[in-house]
Amino acid sequence: MIAIARFEVQLAESAAFAKDLSAAYEALASCAGFIDGEFGQNLDDSNLWALVTRWENVGSYRRALSAMRTKLEAIPLLARAIDEPGAYE
Repeated sequence: MIAIARFEVQLAESAAFAKDLSAAYEALASCAGFIDGEFGQNLDDSNLWALVTRWENVGSYRRALSAMRTKLEAIPLLARAIDEPGAYE
């Protein structure tokens, strides 16, 4: 499964956001069932960012969201995501 989270971030916050996004990615990547992923800033609109991760299955992704490290390092950032469906099979 693929999980996509998009974010709208003001340019003045970009450096701090990139650091937080990297920490969130590393927390997710440490979880069982993580296959790969990437994150980056939009080329056309520098206020938009995306985090894309691939998982063995939806259960792995859901368990990752419940992991303590993820709760501390990723969930606060994911709470800032644009409110839209983000899980794809």
